[in-house]
Amino acid sequence: MRIVALAGGIGGARFLRGLLAAVGPQDEITVIGNTGDDIHLYGLKVCPDLDTVMYTLGGGIHEEQGWGRTDETWSIKAEMKEYGVGPEWFGLGDRDFATHLVRSQMLTAGYSLSQVTEALCVRWKPGVRLLPMSDDRVETHVRITDEQGTRAVHFQEYWVRLHAAVDAEAIVPVGADTAKPAPGVLEAIAAADVILFPPSNPVVSIGTILAVPGIREAVAAAPAPVVGLSPIIGGAPVRGMADKVLAAVGVEATAEAVALNYGSALIDGWLVDTADEASVAAVEEAGIACRAVPLLMTDVEATAEMARAALALAEQVRR
Repeated sequence: MRIVALAGGIGGARFLRGLLAAVGPQDEITVIGNTGDDIHLYGLKVCPDLDTVMYTLGGGIHEEQGWGRTDETWSIKAEMKEYGVGPEWFGLGDRDFATHLVRSQMLTAGYSLSQVTEALCVRWKPGVRLLPMSDDRVETHVRITDEQGTRAVHFQEYWVRLHAAVDAEAIVPVGADTAKPAPGVLEAIAAADVILFPPSNPVVSIGTILAVPGIREAVAAAPAPVVGLSPIIGGAPVRGMADKVLAAVGVEATAEAVALNYGSALIDGWLVDTADEASVAAVEEAGIACRAVPLLMTDVEATAEMARAALALAEQVRR
């Protein structure tokens, strides 16, 4: 079975770990990773979502944080602070710095982000084929109004420095409209037996991937069933502040509303948590097959059960 998953960072990576536990060695998983969160810091290209997937599946993630490296040290950051060089609000540990140095050196040498990602995965052996959504530069920006007036800030500043404390007025994936899907992305979607939307942020993770011209169209046209898992349980995000960015695009923070925002033209099936079982009928009335199952990723086996439920729904939809 050939499985394609569109994924953001922590939620996507943890789901993928469960998916790997749920399938067999004969199954092939291609992950199309969000690069809209990418940022340039200290002259380095940082790809938070790609790295979180790579570290999580490769056994190097800081489990409690869900991002960054395990057994991390912070000497470089401390030295940069002594020089008065920021930003201080974004944490890059010493081990993490090495990844960004290698990536930036390879990009400067002329390699594409796809080629660099493949090279980095040689070390980490994530067990999936990890593709960036695009080799072109795309950065998600957020329009806000604060004491400085109305302005656009990088998504990382909004999420990490401001903690989404200011209302998001608009989400703009800068550069997405002229970007091209990375090599292999459209081919993987067309050849897939199942396409999954993990419980990643539907606006700034999966939404940004779908904003790259050709990807949404390829998913919608794919012969494979498309099944998503709700990142919203009981009217609140499982992790993070997805409700803030959902509000910016006019979508309620409910499992039902997120499914309807994707729409039946894009997804065939939708999993909600048992806490949201009452929303199943409304989602099915919209032409999307829906089931209520436990969706809390408490451990790998619980997450594997979620993945099995998604694959089972895909089979039901296929028939």
